Amino acid sequence: MPELPKDLDEAIAQAKTATKAALEDGYRLVQVEIGIPELKVQPIAEEFLPLFEELFGDRFKVYFPDAGAAALARRDWGERPYIIRGLSEPKGQMQPEDEGFLFVEPSAVEVNTLEKMCEQAGDRPTVILLPKLENVAIIGIGLAGRQLRERFLSTIESCYYIQPNEGYAVFRCYPSPWQVWLETGDTYKLISETASKPVGDDLERLITQATGTVEESTDEAANKPLTAPKKPGLMTNMKRFLRALSQ
Repeated sequence: MPELPKDLDEAIAQAKTATKAALEDGYRLVQVEIGIPELKVQPIAEEFLPLFEELFGDRFKVYFPDAGAAALARRDWGERPYIIRGLSEPKGQMQPEDEGFLFVEPSAVEVNTLEKMCEQAGDRPTVILLPKLENVAIIGIGLAGRQLRERFLSTIESCYYIQPNEGYAVFRCYPSPWQVWLETGDTYKLISETASKPVGDDLERLITQATGTVEESTDEAANKPLTAPKKPGLMTNMKRFLRALSQ
């Protein structure tokens, strides 16, 4: 069973392994989400290039939200045999010979273009890396937003997801189920595994129930084995993530 990563490098390594496993199992539209603030996306995307090169050679395309971000990546990454473009650039149009696609940090602003391109990709493997697609202010919470979720967003398989929060973390590393880990002092305790992502009232209920269990008498707590060995707390891990980003 995969455990919560200790730093950003471990999270990226887990994400690459999970992505490869999901694609090899036949999923054709997957996404990777790392819920850490201030991530520098371009270096993380570069970490995924060897995986795509292994799977597709030079027969894939990398898409950034706009031409400017794509130009920066081409400058920093140097000469590459595959196309790196913005979503709407004419030179980045999908071709029949393309075998895979990597979309880097698309946001709700680009969601309609992204949806059309994913439809065009068809059954060719497509990875959405660090998306920002759940901006309710842009997507909306009414009929249009619900239709978008049902029509497109719900079809994306989340192969890697980590969201640290105050006192707990939601985690998924394909092919394992969705997990909720509770921070208890210097340890993590696995409190839930579910087939679908726990959100809203369901997530709150899990945390409330687990917190009540953790707050049982000292004797009862002492007799309960921890699911995971001692590790740094989630806030410590977040600080490590952020330190890694600044190096």
